[in-house]
Formats: sequence, C-alpha cells, structure tokens
Amino acid sequence: MRIVVALGGNALSKRGETLTAIGQRASIRVAAQSLAKLLEAGHEVVITHGNGPQVGYLALQGGPFPLDILGAETDGMIGYVLQQELDNAYAPDAKYATILTQIEVDPSDPAFHAPTKFIGPVYEEAEAAKLSAARGWTIGKDGAFFRRTVPSPRPKRILELDVINLLLEQKVIVICAGGGGIPVVQKPDGTMIGIEAVIDKDHASGLLARELNADAFLMLTDVEGVFTKWGKPDQAIISHATPQELASMSFPAGSMGPKVEAACDFATSTTGFAAIGRLSDCTGLMNGTTGTRVSL
Repeated sequence: MRIVVALGGNALSKRGETLTAIGQRASIRVAAQSLAKLLEAGHEVVITHGNGPQVGYLALQGGPFPLDILGAETDGMIGYVLQQELDNAYAPDAKYATILTQIEVDPSDPAFHAPTKFIGPVYEEAEAAKLSAARGWTIGKDGAFFRRTVPSPRPKRILELDVINLLLEQKVIVICAGGGGIPVVQKPDGTMIGIEAVIDKDHASGLLARELNADAFLMLTDVEGVFTKWGKPDQAIISHATPQELASMSFPAGSMGPKVEAACDFATSTTGFAAIGRLSDCTGLMNGTTGTRVSL
C-alpha cells in the first residue's frame, strides 16, 4: 500500500518540555522505529511532519527572517535527523530524500485575518499575555496552556509534486511537505514568493495524499485518537467514524479540528482510509486496532 504518514510537530517534541536537539532526536527515533515497521511490511511510505514548536523557537530568537524562511530551515533540520534515524532503524541501503516543498496558498485566504495555527512553546496565561503585549502576537488557548497563533491558509498546489513522483518511481523514501510546506503565493507576473504564514501540516499532507493516490493517510500525534467530550471525566475515544458522522461534531480549530477535517476530506475523495493516533501506533492504526479510523 502507498501510505502518507504525517508526524505531528508536538509528537516530535514533547508538549511542555523545552525543545533541545537531544530531546528532538529521541522523539524522532521513536517515530523512525514506528515507521520502520511499515517499511518492513513492504508498504510504500511518504513522510510529512509538523514544525510548529521548532519554527516557533526560531522565531523567538528575534532574527530578521519571516516564517516561510524559518519553515524551510526547520524542514532541513527535521529531515536530516529523520533520515539518519530511519537509516539506523530500518536499512542502511535504503534511499531517502528530504524535499523542501513549496505549497501555493491564496493571499486573500481569510486565515490571514484569523490566526489559529499554534507555534512555539506553551505558556501560562500571565506570561502569554505579557508576550502578546510586548511582541504584538495573537495568542490562543492550547489545552491547559497558551501559545502563539499565526495565519494558517489552506494549501492549493504542491509545486514539487512532479519531483516527488519521480523519486517514488525510483523507490526513494520521500520526506516532504514539512511543516505543511513552505507557503508561497503567485505574484501578478507569474513568479512565486514566500508569505508570512504556517500552512496546517494535516491539510497539506491530506492534499499530498490525494494527489499521490495514497491508499492510507495516517496522522500521528501525541494523543491516542479523536475523543468525544475531550478533557472531561466521561471522554470516550471514537474508534471509527464516517466523514458524515464527524461533520456533526465540533473539534478545536488549532489542534484536532484540522486533523479531523483532513481525514474527512481524504476519506470522502478516495477509496482509502485515514487514521489518527499516537506516534508509536503505526501498525495498530493500519490494522484498525488503535486510534481513530475515518472511512466511508
């Protein structure tokens, strides 16, 4: 089967912990060991990943670079470690490639006026309010904490799609669309330029999965799956649902909401299935014993 696997940014750095090279590598090693099981089973795997914590930390340094450039930086950083850990976990003679992936967005997308994408570390409410006032940030509530939010426009077109297909034809394990891809817009003269935003990784990965005619689309995160009444004593995991069933429910816009939407879009427009679950549960998500599966 051809599987697109989206690794969540929070799954690659533990929520609430300070991001370090050692900690990030340890989390990526867990991801690589889980992905290796899919490769050993003979599946064709295309890997995407989030970068919200990583790009947020770079932005905290206060340098002169916009979010599209910081996104490209983190794509290289995460791709490098992921390639290395996959090489260690799976097969040294396998071929890997990390592709800096430009994804076109609409400059008039309403997301530019309503930032919802979380980036960077989590803060207590008082500290978040202080940073918002000092830096002009938009802040959103992420579980029990607060984080910076930035515009997250919908992906329209994957510019490197032909290159990705060429690599897959050569049996290369491709890491692409990191952080939702590098957001670019087309100018009136037809040329492309980056824009200040972070595309949602799940929507970009879902678009990639549809364009590649994938059989399955896995979104790996730091929670077991999709829950009803999340955070309440009577919360319950949704083990399987149709897009129509999920459409009648409400999920947080900055976290589980985009995953559910991306899963529904994929299941509705393909003959495959989408699944949402923990980073270490690839095999269980494929056979339907763990996480949340979305299909018609």
